[in-house]
Amino acid sequence: FLGFVFVANAGRRLEVNNARDIIREYRLRCGEGGPRLVGLFADQPYYEVESAIECCGLDMAQLCGSEPAEYWDLLSVPTIVQVKVRDQRDRSDAITDTSKMVKEVFDHGQIPQLDRYEIGVKGGSGRSFDWSIAKEVAKDYDFLLAGGLTPENVGGAVAAVRPWGVDVSSGVETDGVKDSVKIANFGAAVRRADEV
Repeated sequence: FLGFVFVANAGRRLEVNNARDIIREYRLRCGEGGPRLVGLFADQPYYEVESAIECCGLDMAQLCGSEPAEYWDLLSVPTIVQVKVRDQRDRSDAITDTSKMVKEVFDHGQIPQLDRYEIGVKGGSGRSFDWSIAKEVAKDYDFLLAGGLTPENVGGAVAAVRPWGVDVSSGVETDGVKDSVKIANFGAAVRRADEV
């Protein structure tokens, strides 16, 4: 997947028209067979999200706010729903609560993404959480693992948790800009861990 951030006030936010132009150029160069293109949103009005999906021709949406299940069901494309893992509390309670939230996402036919809970943070915080919680949830459910993943630690995360997939943004940046060497190293680390 390739993500395009539409979250208000996010440092990586793209205006819809700019994203549309980038996606149009990408599709002209690469065709339709490449990665699925995902728009990231957080607590934005439904009409705004649908407008961006339609304008940009997005394949999926990723919800990073506190949108309720009824909201997920309205969207016209498959949706990745962020599940915030509260690992600051009792581990057993964290596993139970996370599993319950992941099940709800699955029951609505969507894709869960596990990320660290941070007070007041929409989207990712760039910080990891207790992967042993994710490992327990992975016994019953597939999900995307996010939160503080880097080229240096993603192999360990994949080996420990065995998620369906991983999600990265700030972990492959240098001074706030995507770093092609870090991206390549991240992908290589995932492939190595996946082969074991």
